[in-house]
Amino acid sequence: MQNIWLIVPLVIAIFIGWLLGRKSFSQEMKPASEGVLGRDYFIGLDHLLNEKTDAAIESFIRALEVNSETIPAHLALAKLFRRKGDVERAINIHQNLLARPDLSRQDSLRVQMALALDYDAVGLLDRTESLLKDIVKQNPPRETRRKALTVLTKLYEKEQEWHDALKTAQKLNPDETLDIRHECAHYYCELAEKSLKEQQYKEAADFTKQGLQLDPLSVRGSLLQSRIAIEQQQWKTAIRALRNVEKQNVKFVSETIKDLERCYSALQNRTEYEAYLLHCLSSAPSATVILALAEVIKDDRGVYAAGSFITDELKHRPSIKGFNRLIAMHIEHGSENARDSLKVLRSLIGTLETSKPRYLCQQCGFSGRALVWQCPSCKSWSTTKPIQGLEGE
Repeated sequence: MQNIWLIVPLVIAIFIGWLLGRKSFSQEMKPASEGVLGRDYFIGLDHLLNEKTDAAIESFIRALEVNSETIPAHLALAKLFRRKGDVERAINIHQNLLARPDLSRQDSLRVQMALALDYDAVGLLDRTESLLKDIVKQNPPRETRRKALTVLTKLYEKEQEWHDALKTAQKLNPDETLDIRHECAHYYCELAEKSLKEQQYKEAADFTKQGLQLDPLSVRGSLLQSRIAIEQQQWKTAIRALRNVEKQNVKFVSETIKDLERCYSALQNRTEYEAYLLHCLSSAPSATVILALAEVIKDDRGVYAAGSFITDELKHRPSIKGFNRLIAMHIEHGSENARDSLKVLRSLIGTLETSKPRYLCQQCGFSGRALVWQCPSCKSWSTTKPIQGLEGE
């Protein structure tokens, strides 16, 4: 990373040198008392060679006159400051550029957009919102308008203003919403969650439906549909929503089993429940499916049949959850002599199971024991999934 911060100013220095050299070439030849590129430029190069990056950048800024050709260099330098965390200096560059009366409309929009990103980076969300709205009102070129509306949508996401985020996203052209359609589906789900807590079931169902229309593969949407139906004891509707998860993402089937068991029990239809578990055992195997099927076998054929089933499955798909349940069966129904030792073993494995995370973000590696739809670390949506393997499903 240290090398990167040396390379970037070097590239910028080369670009600035090209700009200044191009300008000097177009003018009449001048005495070379300070060189055609200017004294500040060579001072900047000297600082750069001595690894004084900040001093080099300051010299490059002084070497640049502000005109349409050098605006990209100023913006690049300001962007470098922002990425280094020195946002105040980036803001100063952008504000100084905007203060120039000879700035063209196109350059002014570019600088305003960059300044909005500065404000966003330091958490000045009110200023960011105001500036982005102002950019949109100026009827900018299509790409600038798209970028402004997209950043504004993400700003409302940060503030959890889901209605405003959706209204802003709807101002984009249909072909421009593809990049944020997935996020918008989650915004509808957030609104549905809120309505569900307030027992506004129809409103929650409408929001969920809109979210699924944007993203038909939304597991969260199907799980929400099932929760809304269960709250109203609409068991068949809930089952359809839960079974739809397998088509959307098989890794989340384990999240549906508990509610499916409740729904099928309410309908007194254990046969169909068992048939679905057997189907999942081949199409979406997991420790949760195995243990649920073991409970069905235990009810129908006894604990020994269930224990034998878990033992056979553990040979193919070992898991801490499976071992823990098998030990519990042996404690409950095994010999008296072995119970004390098995209780100690179960306590150790139980501690291991409860200490391990259950979910992992595929984007940044953040892990936890609760399923979250937006990663708390990298802020990505739907990247957190149940952990597979020995320590998970």
